[in-house]
Amino acid sequence: AVQLVESGGGSMQAGGSLSLSCAASRYTVNRASMAWFRQAPGKAREGVAAVTGDGYTTYADSVKGRFTISKDNANDILYLQMNSLNSEDTAMYYCAAAFRERLVSPLAQYGYIAWGQGTQVTVSS
Repeated sequence: AVQLVESGGGSMQAGGSLSLSCAASRYTVNRASMAWFRQAPGKAREGVAAVTGDGYTTYADSVKGRFTISKDNANDILYLQMNSLNSEDTAMYYCAAAFRERLVSPLAQYGYIAWGQGTQVTVSS
């Protein structure tokens, strides 16, 4: 089965930066869509950023211009660089993987078939 392991979460003051990583096993990141989702306490899980197998990216409006999703195809690692963090970014962040190269709704959960266990990001103001 596909395994996804996130790392890089932590605590940061507002305005700072964090970089998340997602190491994939039994999965080739350059062949299908992957994404980062997040879930804050008491809120629904939401899509943050997605990248297709061929590198096309999609971002939620709330993170455009601040977050960057990227892949290391050689090592099957997905990244999320987060800059200008604010308290609204506090959440558990999850990596997700699909089997399709492109999804109709890349920031919707239903297209993804494997999920990591999450890494916590806490931003204090």
